[in-house]
Amino acid sequence: MGENKEGSVLVENHQDTKAEKLVAFWKAVKAYLTDDDLAKVEEAYELADKAHKEQKRASGEPYIIHPLAVATTLAELQIDAVTIEAGLLHDVVEDTTYTLEDIRKEFGETVAFLVDGVTKLNQFHYQTKEDQQMENYRKMILAMAKDVRVVVIKLADRLHNMRTLKHVRSDKQKRIAKETLEIYAPLAHRLGIFNIKWELEDLSFRYLEPEKYYDLVEQMKEKRKAREEIVNDTMAQLKKALDEAGIKADVKGRPKHFYSIYKKMKKDNRDLSQIYDLYAVRVIVDTIPQCYTVLGIAHSIWKPLPHRFKDYIAMPKSNMYQSLHTTVIGTQGHPVEIQIRTWDMHRVSEYGVAAHWRYKEGNKGQDKDFDSKVAWLRNMLEWQDPNNPKELVNALKLDIFASEVFVFTPRGDVMKLPKGSVPLDFAYRVHTDVGNKCVGAKVNGKIVPLDYTLQNGDRVEIITSKNAKPSLDWLNMVGSSESRTKIRNWFKRENKEENVEKGRDVLEKEAKRLNYDWKALSKTERLEQVAKALNAGNVNEMLAAVGFGGLTVNAVLLRLIDIEKREEQKQTSQKDTLVLLDKLKQKSPNPNKKRAGTGILVRGESGVMVRMAKCCNPVPGDDIVGYITRGRGVSIHRSDCKSLGHTPDDMKRMIEVAWDIESTETFPVSVEIVAYDRGGILMNIMSTLSELKINIENINAKVDEDTKNAVISLVIDIRDLSQLDFIMTKLRRIRDIYTVQRA
Repeated sequence: MGENKEGSVLVENHQDTKAEKLVAFWKAVKAYLTDDDLAKVEEAYELADKAHKEQKRASGEPYIIHPLAVATTLAELQIDAVTIEAGLLHDVVEDTTYTLEDIRKEFGETVAFLVDGVTKLNQFHYQTKEDQQMENYRKMILAMAKDVRVVVIKLADRLHNMRTLKHVRSDKQKRIAKETLEIYAPLAHRLGIFNIKWELEDLSFRYLEPEKYYDLVEQMKEKRKAREEIVNDTMAQLKKALDEAGIKADVKGRPKHFYSIYKKMKKDNRDLSQIYDLYAVRVIVDTIPQCYTVLGIAHSIWKPLPHRFKDYIAMPKSNMYQSLHTTVIGTQGHPVEIQIRTWDMHRVSEYGVAAHWRYKEGNKGQDKDFDSKVAWLRNMLEWQDPNNPKELVNALKLDIFASEVFVFTPRGDVMKLPKGSVPLDFAYRVHTDVGNKCVGAKVNGKIVPLDYTLQNGDRVEIITSKNAKPSLDWLNMVGSSESRTKIRNWFKRENKEENVEKGRDVLEKEAKRLNYDWKALSKTERLEQVAKALNAGNVNEMLAAVGFGGLTVNAVLLRLIDIEKREEQKQTSQKDTLVLLDKLKQKSPNPNKKRAGTGILVRGESGVMVRMAKCCNPVPGDDIVGYITRGRGVSIHRSDCKSLGHTPDDMKRMIEVAWDIESTETFPVSVEIVAYDRGGILMNIMSTLSELKINIENINAKVDEDTKNAVISLVIDIRDLSQLDFIMTKLRRIRDIYTVQRA
């Protein structure tokens, strides 16, 4: 990879030969692995080379270059030999005839587990590509909760794919770059592997915003000489002062990365000349007391900028990062950021969690410390439903990768919470029962409302009552998915048996109304099949969800009816459907057209007119069904649409349809917001949607004079259901918004 002096990506040059890659790999692993480790790594390489022998990458290179590059990145992190072996073998099960059992026999259970953790779920059929990707995320999250090395391998894999992204078509480049920026770069940040994080961000930026990327590159080039003079002069003055004080220190210029500069420019609406920390110096010393001594010396030479000092040594970040940060008015009046840390802190900042395995031997105390620092992975699975991959990914985007706020317990312990948290989030983080029994809160000794937004340094005390219980309003008040899930779980658990009975009862009544035999419809295997299709857990959990409104009656019943019809009338229905389709195709103005521009594929048939039903406005991600109309083609409905009939004739007219994953269409969807009628609420909503680049087709607002609540109806254009879920989650976090739901 070509790199400029700023440390950011400029040119890709990855056409190295296999021999060159091998030399780089063996040089990296021999720098720290034992002879026994190297022997096992060599076995892994030989198997990978044999398995991928006939395969080529999109660039035309031998495929083995990819696992070699992945393993080399892992070796540069100086991670353990087992992870290097898994890195070499990570694509063998997915792309060759070798099985996981073959890996297990040859290299052991741990290597097999790591390989399985990064293997995609290609052997299963999913309705959409998004469903498959969500399941891949879910599998990776579950695996990395058991062993975080799974995601370290995945990050190295993604890094090489990003470095060679120019060899795939442009639409795929943007999709992969967007996914990298939203999921993988934040994961690298959360795990403290900053070298990978920065490169992933810069590469993603290059493909997502090429004009802005190259414009920033040129601006940085133009001012490089002046910038180097400022940094060199600052380092020289500081080095001289440290030598006089008898402090041995390594003083270097710190490279800035394009995406981090771009984010600051965009966030504060500033140009390049107004970014404070373009000029950066890093000081590395031996001990923590020396860090603070260096800080004092720096402040004695230059005047520090107010509010620009951060002590991450006393209060480390969740990703284990520790350092002192200060910004001073340095040479020629330019602000210069100075970072001060020990060598141990520097090692962790370079390698993140990967440093754990490298230095694990002979340091038993580190295991406990390490577990506490990656506990968020396991906690996330406790907070979220692991059977709902969309919820997991939304939690990753909105909580795990969010900025943090540091607050203090009454005993003076530091607690980290997602930015935007309220006292209820603090209470639920202390313990679920503390949250459930919360009746009030004190911040810095004063009573505050439960929706008060916590600030850095706040001292929080929770007031509880043994008779208290959660309120549904809390769901719109809390700032983290952890708290929201715990509140929902309380309501589900408290009324579970009642909800199961209620769900069963309403399903039975609706089946009876439609002249179906509930006893026949609700055979155990059918209910289990529907529960699995709806990602609703087991049968009782699905019935409970119907009981408390988490699932609609039609969503479950339509599937049960569909299963029965397919079992009883499969042959007849197919013949009738084909006859109707033939008639439609004869009427179609263009019988050779395979797609109608609606993003819908009708079961294996071309030349069929398709239109979206206005009664339910389906969007990609919704479960859909086609209804063959008389003279107007196939009407596409959500499967739980109330306007769909269930008579024998209606069922005959229903046909299997699917979303076209290659479509770039957007779809209108109605959203209803209920909020407290305060000044600026509409502006907050519009600003949030504008920030997310969402087009608003229509907006209407009215106020209930009795309750003083505003009901705001929106019609927005979206790509798919996952985008809608994300938008609604963001809207719910706006202050004074009570509910956001799809109309």
